[in-house]
Amino acid sequence: MRASRLLSILLMLQTRGRLTAETLAETFEVSVRTIYRDMEQLSAANVPVYADRGPGGGFQLLDGFRTKLTGLTESEAETLFVAGLPGPASQLGLADQLLSAQLKLTAALPERNRAGAQKIAQRFHLDPVDWFRSAEAARLLPEIARAVWSDSVIEIAYQRIDRRVTRRLRPLGLVLKAGTWYLVAEVSQQLRTYRISNIVDLAVTSERFTRAKDFDLVRFWTESSRAYEVGLYREKAVLRLSPRGLARLEQVSATVAEAARESAQPPDREGWRQVEIPIESVDQAALDLCRLGTEVEVLRPRELRRRFANAARAMARLNAS
Repeated sequence: MRASRLLSILLMLQTRGRLTAETLAETFEVSVRTIYRDMEQLSAANVPVYADRGPGGGFQLLDGFRTKLTGLTESEAETLFVAGLPGPASQLGLADQLLSAQLKLTAALPERNRAGAQKIAQRFHLDPVDWFRSAEAARLLPEIARAVWSDSVIEIAYQRIDRRVTRRLRPLGLVLKAGTWYLVAEVSQQLRTYRISNIVDLAVTSERFTRAKDFDLVRFWTESSRAYEVGLYREKAVLRLSPRGLARLEQVSATVAEAARESAQPPDREGWRQVEIPIESVDQAALDLCRLGTEVEVLRPRELRRRFANAARAMARLNAS
C-alpha cells in the first residue's frame, strides 16, 4: 500500500507541480506526518523532491525530472480519461486504484498534451444512474468483485420476493445497469443473473474454478437482456393516444414507445393516433398507463379497458373532495 502511495505521490508532483503536505494528506486520507515520512522515503530512493517553506510553499520535483510509463499512445491515454466512473469504482473498492491509474495516464502524456487529457476529463462525465433514482446499496460488492477476480466459488443467501434461497455459485462477472449492480454466475452448469442488492449474505470459499474460455460477459449480457425484454411482453394492447400521450410512453418503456411509433396510424382531426403496444400483463399495463392520465384511451383488450376505467374511477372518488 505504501509503495503504491509513493508512486502516486511522485506522479501527482510530476503532473500537477507543487503540492502542500495538507493537500496530499487529504487526497490519500493519511496524516500530514505520514506525508513527510513518504517524502523522506522518496528522497532516500534518489527522487529529487524538495520542499519550499512559508506561504505558497509545498513539495515539488526538481525541474526536468520525469518518470516515464510506456505502452500507451497519447491518444489512447487521452481517451481513457472518459472511462473513469468514480461512483462505481468506489462501490467496487477501487477508488484508490482509479486515482492511481489516472495519474499514471497523465504521466504517460508529454507536457504539451496534458491539457488535452484534462480537457476531456472536464468536458465528459458518465453518470450511470437514471433520473430521480439513487445508486442501489451494494454492501457486499467489493467482496464479490474480489471473488470474481480470483475465480473463487461463493455461497450466497439471496432474497427473492417470497422467500430467501441459498446458492453455491461460480461468479463470472459484474454488470452495472442504470445504477444497479448484477452478478453473472454459473450454477448447476447454467448461467444466471443475480441482483447484488438482493444478496443478503456471502461466504467466499477456498475452492477455485476454471471459467470457460469462450465465455464473453458483454455478449452474454447483451443477448440475455434482450431476450428478457422480448420475453417480458407476452400480450398486445391497442390504444388511442394524444400527441402528448405518445411522447409520454417513453416513461413506460423505450420498447413500448418504439412499438407505438412504428404502429401509429395517421392522426385524426384532434391529432390522436391509434397504436398497438406490447404489454407484460393486463394488471401491469393498467398501472403503467395510469401515468398517461387523460392522454390515453384503451381500445383493446376489453379487460384492460375495464381495469383502466376502474382505476380512474377509484382515483376520482379518492380525490373528489
